[in-house]
Amino acid sequence: MVIGIFGESCTGKSTLADKLKESINAQVYTGKDYLRLEKNEAAAKQSFRKKLCEAINGENIIYVISEKEHLQLLPDGSIRILVTADLEIIKTRFAGRMHGNLTAPVAAMLERNHGSFDMEPHDIHVISGQTSLDDVCRMLTSRSL
Repeated sequence: MVIGIFGESCTGKSTLADKLKESINAQVYTGKDYLRLEKNEAAAKQSFRKKLCEAINGENIIYVISEKEHLQLLPDGSIRILVTADLEIIKTRFAGRMHGNLTAPVAAMLERNHGSFDMEPHDIHVISGQTSLDDVCRMLTSRSL
């Protein structure tokens, strides 16, 4: 099973991936981790896409995506999970990454990008702080059996 978890920064994608990893015994890739597979980016993308295609009915792989261009690496048959959060939650979490100082340009960038994944096709929509991660894990565990 291949699960693509995607959304803006600081929405809870990695938290969900960590929880799922334990529930379904999955390997997790994040962003450009696929670059470790080959010496150049084009070959690495091709190898990673092949790995994901082979995993559709085999091993469990979770791919955490925060750049829209990486959505195209998900093969048909992947389970696509959109993770969203309120803009103020995103800003608070991002400020934490920046030692409590969210600069005006970063805040403006977050505001511009907010909702950028919302129209992407998805099978499950997780709303940070509202959707039970345990429920998502149970749903996916039942699919993998």
